[in-house]
Amino acid sequence: MGTDNEQYNTALQREIEIIEGILESKAQYRKIVKAGIAQWVKDLQAGNIKMQTVQDLDRLIELGIKLQKDEL
Repeated sequence: MGTDNEQYNTALQREIEIIEGILESKAQYRKIVKAGIAQWVKDLQAGNIKMQTVQDLDRLIELGIKLQKDEL
């Protein structure tokens, strides 16, 4: 068995790896949200989306804001 310090360092390293994984996932989610917004704007400009269907854009923007808030 390791010392208390070694056990603490091992537990701390696991926590760091978990947090890094979460941050990496959030970065990927932000990329997806950005791509979704860009596609929505292209579809709007092409006339494929009417202005009464802004709920999808609203949801994408809200998700993007939530992901950014978590970083503060």
